Amino acid sequence: MRPQPDSAPPSSGLIAPAAGWACFLDLDGTLVELAETPDAIEINPGVRDLLQATRTLTGGALALISGRSLVELDQLIPGPPLPLAGQHGVERRGADGVLHRHPFPSERLDLARQSLSEFIAQWPGLLLEDKGSSLALHFRREPRLAGLASRAVRSACKSLGPEFTVQEGKQVVELKPAGRDKGDAIFEFMAEAPFRGRTPVFVGDDATDEFGFAVVNRLGGHSIKVGPGPTTAFWRLHDVPAVLGWLSAGTPAPHPVRRHFPGSSH
Repeated sequence: MRPQPDSAPPSSGLIAPAAGWACFLDLDGTLVELAETPDAIEINPGVRDLLQATRTLTGGALALISGRSLVELDQLIPGPPLPLAGQHGVERRGADGVLHRHPFPSERLDLARQSLSEFIAQWPGLLLEDKGSSLALHFRREPRLAGLASRAVRSACKSLGPEFTVQEGKQVVELKPAGRDKGDAIFEFMAEAPFRGRTPVFVGDDATDEFGFAVVNRLGGHSIKVGPGPTTAFWRLHDVPAVLGWLSAGTPAPHPVRRHFPGSSH
């Protein structure tokens, strides 16, 4: 299904989070504002409290679905460990605490790690984030270098074989293992307790989240895009404060990207 434009007509708002939901949330740009560098984001205690409250409401069926690693996510969200999917689904921790990691030839990534490290030494405005199983080249500090960054990552990927792929995001280009995305992670969570049998809901802001929206749409759930831009999501929230307000049953309510309600014929 093709992404829809921003000008889709508004209608009635999406209901507040409900006890029968399985709630999946992106982090950067969804629950917290984007920052110039990945380690510069700030998560206040209110966000952590809101996550725990939503987890209680849904009987534990809440998971973060992020491009960050599981280690980073645990550091950013201290307290009782949450179910998590990290590095776009390459690694996942279920509600039972069991870790799942997508197998890939990790030694090949060392070649790209070296070549990209040498590359950014020539361009101080670029930042290489090493997530362990993936590499992210950020150009947020120098948006004019977007094309250069993309070409560098794609060139590095070519030498690694079909087990790796390139993924574009908000002012970032990532080199990651192929065959895994946020949609795969959500689908796997939905086969496990306590997510099984619930209505899936996914909130995200980036192109990488479209994989999750597609799975949630297919399962008859609620997909919610944060911010502007084409999307396959059924609903839209304006920004991070709107997401937090909606999670706490506040305002403003999201408006639909398309005219029909999720689950209706289309």
